[in-house]
Amino acid sequence: MSDRTTPSAGRLLVRGCDVLRVPPTGECEVLRARDIVVADGVIEAIRPSGAAAHAQPDADADADADVDVDVIDGRGMLAVPGLVNAHTHSPMVLMRGAAEDVTVEGWFNDRVWPMESNLTPADVRLGARLACAEMIRSGVTTFADHYFFPEQIAEAVAGTGLRADIAPTHFSSRGQEALEDTVRFAEEWHGAAGGRVTVSLGPHAPYTVDDADLRTLAGHARRLGVRVHVHAAEHLEQTHSSLERRGITPIRVLHETGVLDAGALIAHGCGIVEQDLPLLAEHADTTAVACCPKVYLKHALSPLTPVRELLAAGVTVAAGTDGAAGHNTLDMWEALRLVALTQKQAVRDATWMTVSDTLRLALRGGARALGLQDRIGALEPGMRADIVLTDLSGTHCRPLHDPRAALVYSARASDVRTVIVDGRVLMRDGELLTVDEGELLAGADAVVARILDTSHGTAVQHYAP
Repeated sequence: MSDRTTPSAGRLLVRGCDVLRVPPTGECEVLRARDIVVADGVIEAIRPSGAAAHAQPDADADADADVDVDVIDGRGMLAVPGLVNAHTHSPMVLMRGAAEDVTVEGWFNDRVWPMESNLTPADVRLGARLACAEMIRSGVTTFADHYFFPEQIAEAVAGTGLRADIAPTHFSSRGQEALEDTVRFAEEWHGAAGGRVTVSLGPHAPYTVDDADLRTLAGHARRLGVRVHVHAAEHLEQTHSSLERRGITPIRVLHETGVLDAGALIAHGCGIVEQDLPLLAEHADTTAVACCPKVYLKHALSPLTPVRELLAAGVTVAAGTDGAAGHNTLDMWEALRLVALTQKQAVRDATWMTVSDTLRLALRGGARALGLQDRIGALEPGMRADIVLTDLSGTHCRPLHDPRAALVYSARASDVRTVIVDGRVLMRDGELLTVDEGELLAGADAVVARILDTSHGTAVQHYAP
């Protein structure tokens, strides 16, 4: 098992960059020519660049303390808070592009769940590490994962330096021992890797987890002080099915089993209906919904996550990619862009989901969805130093009339140049420092044929919500 502690980040200075300020309300703004001072993984100050250059108090203090300062030249770069992927299944990068042009039922029953029955712990660790490399390259510093073999994902996160909230996927069909394993994982790993690994409990969905298990897991979540990450009301057909079978919506199931009371991150929520909103509003302080629009578009699902209604009810909404078997990438620039575009279309209002509101949803909203709003989601003194330097000088962003608009509608993953998590540099000038991409890609190529083989006719579960 790898070391679960965080190496000392020491002191870091990002010099001369512009800084995206994301306030809790109102317009985002770009602060020009700033130095970001970091000590022990925490932002100490964001000051005008060169403000202390003549007296050099920081340099003198560091010299006196015999402490090295890692200086990053941020000139020409825009520093943004690390992106948060609020819902994904990271090891599914191994199935990227292997389940296309199929119905939702075919995607689950004919492709993905049969493929997942082939996975070994080593496969999951490989897939998670490959996903971490992809996310670092695209400026994602934190992600909420929901998958099998969670220890392997936690090890990948600890080793690559990212931040993640990991929920072990649980189906009631796997029995009591599997449920107890998920709780043990939470007890062992929550707060590991210097706090970079947190844990949620992960019942898959109300249609695959019975009420007794939901109640049990909600009780453990309250005991441990963690949340429940669950798929619920993924689309309207699921809500209609639940009403026909049980007389209540999937959100009402979460309410009656105590999941909402424990605190919940709800994946998708496209089937959330008007009668659900008061239940969610009652628990708005600890409930969030992750919107992953690309997968809804691919599967021709309608309606979309009711973002406007949820925000009006005080419920946090964040953006996610879902797994790469559906979304194809873990690119949060693409995800936040699609949130803005699809929500404008859904409510037929071009003035809705402004660039500032989109950035706030993706950054502060993502942090709050994971219960990390006191640590990440904004570049401010006292917050953890999760910093992404983006280069908006490319022709696809120029002329640069509004950097905020460029981030939402023009920026690409390849515009990310340097990534810092907890004050530790994970990628510098496009070079990954904690991951060997060549080794990972070779490993993936060696196992994908076995993983994609569905001739055995078995599956981890049957989709029939």
